[in-house]
Amino acid sequence: MTPCNERELLIAVIAGLLDGCRHVAVGASSPVPGSAALLARRRTHGGMRVSILRSLRNNFFTNGGVELFDCAAQGRIDAFFLSGGQIDGAGNINLVGTGGYPRSEVRWSGSFGSAYLYFLVPRVILFREEHTRRVLVDRVDFISAPGTSPPNVPRRGGPHALVTNLALFDFDRARGRFALRSIHPGHGIEEVLDNTGFAFDRPEQVPSTPVPDEATLALLRGPIREEIAETYPEFAASAFAA
Repeated sequence: MTPCNERELLIAVIAGLLDGCRHVAVGASSPVPGSAALLARRRTHGGMRVSILRSLRNNFFTNGGVELFDCAAQGRIDAFFLSGGQIDGAGNINLVGTGGYPRSEVRWSGSFGSAYLYFLVPRVILFREEHTRRVLVDRVDFISAPGTSPPNVPRRGGPHALVTNLALFDFDRARGRFALRSIHPGHGIEEVLDNTGFAFDRPEQVPSTPVPDEATLALLRGPIREEIAETYPEFAASAFAA
């Protein structure tokens, strides 16, 4: 079988972070996390609920974000995905822009419900395909959603992991910082260090991220491609190896 490409690897990595989840929700413009959630559901033989916004087949919500927020408040969502124009070493994300707010030099889409969901969903996976120092910064310019909170602030949700095109990081909530779990094949520790703007923990020998096996690739290039095409047809046509 053809070796996996970068996006297939990322989908498999994220799917592995969803073990044990009962309900995984996926927001808008998230084809890689959406594919990962569908793959994770396949592995449970349909035992996991997947809600992909804007999907007709994989979305039981009838009022979009309103019901998503209600489910999160009721503790009925186990995992969600967030990204940001900037992400820092404390798990803070910035979806507003760079420079001094409100006169930001660059403006992005806005925070929407990121801070709300960050506090309520137990397993929030941060995902960004660009791993550079302009994205992974020492300190975000604006905190759209904080990665940590003071001890007296009730909070059951927060960052669980960070997945990029170079590596996989776990987030240690007690210490409020990331730890490098593995580096994707074809990349090395110096490349990760050179392109990360924040400090992180790492083992002396960093493992290589496992590549998906043939059974997983067959699922990705068959049923998962077909399922995700309902919401993201262009992604499905280009993201999977022939």
